[in-house]
Amino acid sequence: MKNVVLKLSARDLVHADLASCGWAGSDHHLAGVAAQLERARTGEVDYLAICPATDIPVAKGGIDYQIKEGVGTLWQLAVHPALQSCGIGTFLVEAAERRIRSRGLRQAELSVEESNPRARALYERLGYAAYDRRPDSWDEQAPDGTLRRYETMCTWMRKALA
Repeated sequence: MKNVVLKLSARDLVHADLASCGWAGSDHHLAGVAAQLERARTGEVDYLAICPATDIPVAKGGIDYQIKEGVGTLWQLAVHPALQSCGIGTFLVEAAERRIRSRGLRQAELSVEESNPRARALYERLGYAAYDRRPDSWDEQAPDGTLRRYETMCTWMRKALA
């Protein structure tokens, strides 16, 4: 069996990418991402696309600089389900950390749903440490198109960036 090696790059996510990001969530989620791209134009957030040579995103995630002063807060991180556990999530988080450092900031934070131990294990492997638990909720689109409130418990994690 041969390993497949993809050369990945990180760039800003743009509106034109959203049509190929259906793997990341519902139409409602992608409309929310589109709104975040407007915030990216003002510098409040960065929103990254991780792409192979085809330049079609296989992972995406945001960094919000407005949640806590002096901190880049990673959020809405997602890797195409067929490509999980291939190192792309690591590449995404490391690219986000470089963006945070490029702004002169030295701390990254994120929250992870307690029902997602694989993601938490990734963040711990990358040096993030838990410091709090908080409930979170957001509107989620059901298969029939209706919206419902999704409620979850999240662990907040942080990492000092060298």
